[in-house]
Amino acid sequence: MITYQILKLDHVKQLHEVDRSEYIDLIYEVTEQGLVEHKQDHECANWDQEQLQEIQDRYIYELQQGGMAYGAFDGVRLVGFGVLAHQFRGKEQNQLQLDLMYVSKAYRRQGIGKEILVFLSEEARKRGAKSLYISSTETRSAVSFYQSQGSEMAGELDEELYTKEPNDIHMIKELNE
Repeated sequence: MITYQILKLDHVKQLHEVDRSEYIDLIYEVTEQGLVEHKQDHECANWDQEQLQEIQDRYIYELQQGGMAYGAFDGVRLVGFGVLAHQFRGKEQNQLQLDLMYVSKAYRRQGIGKEILVFLSEEARKRGAKSLYISSTETRSAVSFYQSQGSEMAGELDEELYTKEPNDIHMIKELNE
């Protein structure tokens, strides 16, 4: 049975338990015409040590700055997590970023990502956000997931996030009152 809880700083040592690997058959690119599909045929491996360190550093930074994380567990094993960043964004400073979101390969398409996104969306709303800013990896699985949850292409790009991840698909998820 999957259980959910708010994650603390010391959960950082469990982030490696989440298997982010996946087969990638399609990626998207944003052009003036909209989303353009590019066929792919490769495996995205799980994190290497450098990537894991970057994820851990971002997790720690956000929690120390007032962001929050929510995770899914199968027993004591972390199988999914999402991080809500602390910093308000957008022209009106009414967006919060979904900074990290991963569900282990063996646990995808079971509603775990949706549950995490719903919880973080509600938390963002409680903090005064009108929308979530999502800088999604360009894979079909990630973009399709966020679109299925009501996210749309961002009309206005966050320059800082775009500079960090220019290949990402930048999306907005409106948070209903």
